Amino acid sequence: MMDKETPTADAMMEAPAWYSASLTDASTGQAFKIVDFKGKVILVEAMAIWCPTCLKQQEQVKPCKPLLVNGMISVSIGLDIDPNEDLVSLKSYVENNGFDWLYAVSNADVSSELSSLYGDQFLNPPSTPIVIIDRHGEAHPMPFGLKSADELLKFIQPFLDGSM
Repeated sequence: MMDKETPTADAMMEAPAWYSASLTDASTGQAFKIVDFKGKVILVEAMAIWCPTCLKQQEQVKPCKPLLVNGMISVSIGLDIDPNEDLVSLKSYVENNGFDWLYAVSNADVSSELSSLYGDQFLNPPSTPIVIIDRHGEAHPMPFGLKSADELLKFIQPFLDGSM
């Protein structure tokens, strides 16, 4: 019999509704959901095209990408939370900056839930909001503010190692 205090990995991955929201990869046009990456460590960055701080943050994610993929963080997602931006603009932004990870435009329901779960500041792109989702589906928001590649790796490493 299973301990009622310990939810299954399936139950944990279903917890926040935004994990099941359909998102569209700006580069390929293919649909995906956070739950599609169950069992992997996921980096999700709320961002906007117009935000120079977001661009600086993404430039710090770029050198981490090969290390993170080898360390089983197989997913990095840039989530455009500006309701005035669209997939066409986001695709151009991704291509112009040479980013090779998933980018999607957040819908109003996803943005609302992000704000509700992690605070209104999560919808303020210049604060460079990032949340790490561990292999069990638990979200771990990082401190706000620009984070170096070293700081990103240091925060994520325990989740990659399985020690968290």
